Amino acid sequence: MADPNVPRRKPVPTRPNYDEAWAKDLREQFEQVLCCKRLNGLKERTRCRSRSGSPAASGPPSRSSTFSRSGASDSRRSEHLMGGQAEQNQSTTDHPSAQSHKPSNSAPLPPFSSVRPPASLATPPQDAASLKFRNLLLSLSLTPTKYENPGLLDEALSYVPLDRIYGEAGEESQFLQTLAESAGDGRKPDWGYQDCVIKALLRWFRRSFFTWINEPPCSACFSPTIDQGWTPPTPDEAARGATLVQLYRCSLPECAAYERFPRYNDVWTLLQTRRGRCGEWVNCFSMLCRALGARIRWVYNSEDYNWTEVYSDHQQRWIHVDPCEEAWDQPLTYTENWDRRLAYCIAFSNDGATDVTRRYVRNHAKHGRERNRAPEGVLLWIIEEIRSRRRENMSKEEKRRLVAESQREERELQNFVTQAVAAEVTNLLPGAPGGPLDTSGCVSADSDQKRPIEAQNHPAAWNQTVEEDVQPSRQDRI
Repeated sequence: MADPNVPRRKPVPTRPNYDEAWAKDLREQFEQVLCCKRLNGLKERTRCRSRSGSPAASGPPSRSSTFSRSGASDSRRSEHLMGGQAEQNQSTTDHPSAQSHKPSNSAPLPPFSSVRPPASLATPPQDAASLKFRNLLLSLSLTPTKYENPGLLDEALSYVPLDRIYGEAGEESQFLQTLAESAGDGRKPDWGYQDCVIKALLRWFRRSFFTWINEPPCSACFSPTIDQGWTPPTPDEAARGATLVQLYRCSLPECAAYERFPRYNDVWTLLQTRRGRCGEWVNCFSMLCRALGARIRWVYNSEDYNWTEVYSDHQQRWIHVDPCEEAWDQPLTYTENWDRRLAYCIAFSNDGATDVTRRYVRNHAKHGRERNRAPEGVLLWIIEEIRSRRRENMSKEEKRRLVAESQREERELQNFVTQAVAAEVTNLLPGAPGGPLDTSGCVSADSDQKRPIEAQNHPAAWNQTVEEDVQPSRQDRI
């Protein structure tokens, strides 16, 4: 029998097991709570507002506005206000009781709403800044419509080595099919044949067709030139789509010749010049993808950069493609790799527009700029206006297909935000993998970031068949 005078030893507390199942359960609980909170907020705000300013309630949007013309130039710069702050202030105003129940000493919540408030109602633009932003987006939305010219697409195909493109695509597609079959679990290949065609086009376009220009060489003596600023375009340059012209002077004093660098927006002209920066690269490459039958998006970034999105029928989603960097399905290139801060990423296609910022900015606190061009409700209204214009002549079946596609993409974008928030919450817990008390040598949760698709799906045998890249990276020219 134990001696009652001997003190008993206290049991050693067991360390909680923060495994993958626990993290998955936490994420599912968070998603459910967040969805209920947003739904209740929508219902409450709908009851408080007597009338809604959405396009569906106010009728078709007017087409009498004058659109400001804007090309892919180097004149758009960054912004400095938080886009989601206005929605937070509005929510506090509509629910005064929410502020009274909040403890005064509570820690600030993560800026979830600054990513994109999904509960915001579409409202028409009224102030000058919102109207200016609307005119800009309406003007940019015309860019992909220029790729639907049948004569232009036929002319573009004459520049593409189709035998080479289809040959490389067939080899890669067959290799991926064999690789999937060898797994023996019934999986499908990572990419389909049409995806391989666009990837082959991407390699050829960057390595053999288009040329990146920083400072054009002197046409008289081929010496380096010095930037002299902007100059108005000549009538001939303006007729070929140049809205801005950069002027350079030869660095040799005995030459001192001037060199003009028109920033052309016309894709027909770009097929002949075959040079430029990101705006010209993306413009020409997007048109060539369209000529090969792919569905494309021209993506506008408010930090003066552009890229392309191509729809993959095989994976049923939009794929990020950057011809300047030969990047395929690497949406975190600009934030995680280049450490850039982005505010707006708007994708324009022949059938509408979509705010795809959440695809490229996963950690808004670290890589997001504050969105101050217009309230989030106004941006939603503008996007719906562009969609209604592009789809007014479509059949009901086509409209239903696009609506289903938009809903599928919205779930994808919401999942990006949920995964990022769940990863941040998990890292804050004591003893969690990668957390403050983790001593097990586990890799941080940031290691779940997507690796470049080339490194995932292209073994060494395939990479050896692709020629070495000879053009330097241009991430410092964003």
